[in-house]
Amino acid sequence: MSGGLFALLDDVAALARMAAASVDDVGAAASRASLKAAGVVVDDAAVTPQYVQGVAADRELPIIKRIAIGSLRNKLLLILPAALLLSQFLPWLLTPILMAGGAFLCFEGAEKIWGKLRGHAHAKEKQLATGPDAEKTLVSGAIRTDLILSAEIMVISLNEVADEPFLSRLAILVVVAIGITVLVYGVVALIVRMDDVGLSLAQRTSTTAQRVGNGLVRAMPGLLRGIAVVGTAAMLWVGGHILLVGADDLGLHGPYALVHHVEEAVHHVLGAVGGWLANTALSAVVGLVAGAVVVAAVHLVHTVRHRAGAGDS
Repeated sequence: MSGGLFALLDDVAALARMAAASVDDVGAAASRASLKAAGVVVDDAAVTPQYVQGVAADRELPIIKRIAIGSLRNKLLLILPAALLLSQFLPWLLTPILMAGGAFLCFEGAEKIWGKLRGHAHAKEKQLATGPDAEKTLVSGAIRTDLILSAEIMVISLNEVADEPFLSRLAILVVVAIGITVLVYGVVALIVRMDDVGLSLAQRTSTTAQRVGNGLVRAMPGLLRGIAVVGTAAMLWVGGHILLVGADDLGLHGPYALVHHVEEAVHHVLGAVGGWLANTALSAVVGLVAGAVVVAAVHLVHTVRHRAGAGDS
């Protein structure tokens, strides 16, 4: 009896070790997949604070909470099932879809730069949510924008684990969806409340607290501008890298081979960090060029349509 009990306990321990190893594998794979989507994550964190500019302070966190819940629904109920079915039955479509998302990232980054060069950024106007209806409209718009960014995050992540078994892919993408949503909207919540924390500290009697509080308040505009710059750079880098790798997968090896050759040469001289920076910089250049082409094409189409509409009238 005792022998059977010990054997059973040994089997349970073995299963527990296997389960722990599986959890570790899922966690590691989710971390790798999330890192590949870092550029879109940064852009998501840079975009979201715009939706609560001008909103009453006591409504900022509830609005962010509603957007975060909508983002999680986007990822788990809409994007995840579609992405898994695609990877299971039409895996060859992943690379073209990923490249389309990369081109969109390049377009967004180049469009922002073009707006700055022209003297006005095409940013969303501040929205004042003064009632339930206005707040509902604001949240709905933010969730629709999040759908695009979340789709890019999930497809990029899926591409990194496409060779895993179906259930492993499912577990990894669920972890990615929850982890990235908590990370992005947790950071956003901290950002939008930083000025309130600064004002609270500035009103205290302690000189140190006042200095810290005033510093936080003064730092907020620069922090938001810095996040926007990093988000734009990340979009160009990630988008360009996706296009390079996708073209290589589809048989156009020259551009990626050139970037990889430069990366190895710099790596030999400056080490791993230098090689990574070289790859990142060249990917961003590719992203900027590709984005500029798309921006030019979009503006040309708009111009033609505007002239056609003016001619008809």
